[in-house]
Amino acid sequence: MSSGVSSGAPQSGSDRLFDIINFLLLCLILVIILYPLYFVVIASVSDSMQVISGNVWLWPKGISMEAYARVFQNQDILVGYRNVIVYTVIGTLVNVALTIAGAYPLSRKDFAGRNAIMLLITFTMFFSGGIIPTYMVVRSLGLVNSFWALILPGAVSVWNLIIMRTFFQNTIPPELQESAFMDGCSDFRLLRSIVLPLSMPVIAVVTLYYAVGHWNSYFQALIYLSERGKYPLQMFLRELLIQNQMQNMMETDSETMARQVMVAEGLKYAVIVVSSLPVLMLYPLLQRYFAKGVMIGAVKG
Repeated sequence: MSSGVSSGAPQSGSDRLFDIINFLLLCLILVIILYPLYFVVIASVSDSMQVISGNVWLWPKGISMEAYARVFQNQDILVGYRNVIVYTVIGTLVNVALTIAGAYPLSRKDFAGRNAIMLLITFTMFFSGGIIPTYMVVRSLGLVNSFWALILPGAVSVWNLIIMRTFFQNTIPPELQESAFMDGCSDFRLLRSIVLPLSMPVIAVVTLYYAVGHWNSYFQALIYLSERGKYPLQMFLRELLIQNQMQNMMETDSETMARQVMVAEGLKYAVIVVSSLPVLMLYPLLQRYFAKGVMIGAVKG
């Protein structure tokens, strides 16, 4: 007869209290995180006067799509969407490819000088030349006002490189690599056929980081681009908000000014939804990789 406590034993009162407190605390955190997103959505489709008056809390009031109509009446929005999709897709592919190319050799113990190289790479996280030297380098390379000005200067994130290098070191067993070499596998074949398939969780995380960074980026476009036809979406949305604010400042008629203020309020929320929705849709596609355990590359005995 087993003297151990059965896994199906009833919980004590203190255990149940602990679970209830944890559940309530997690629900509170969930509401704190999700409610601002929910409020932005319902405010964007509500009457601006209701939003300004503070009457919109849980449900939209006075459904109005005027803010979205004003956003999409601007033809530049479509150009911005096209450009930001191109920047995000191509930029993320370049980022991930270069990050893998840098992280994998640095994770190999048989790579001579890897510690010194990693020290130099890490040094750039804390010290950099600044905006002006970076701009001078980009200009000397002939990248100003070009597609690559938004991709090449930040092609590799040191933080993402460290994350991927650490994953390769801790998750890919050295015995697996040695076995592959004994079977005649080359370094490139090992990376392509063994390491990358086992590293999909970290690749998905790094891909999401890079994609969100490209999608939300506007400062580099503000510095390097001068042609409107090359602007990403965030530049046009920023311009749209600034123009609307300038109109409010220049307007003298009180009735028209009040109308402009209400339109600006709805426009603010609509712009947030328009610019954030594609990224929010991307996360569920990668979520299944996040759920995989850290032991995905473990050797089975």
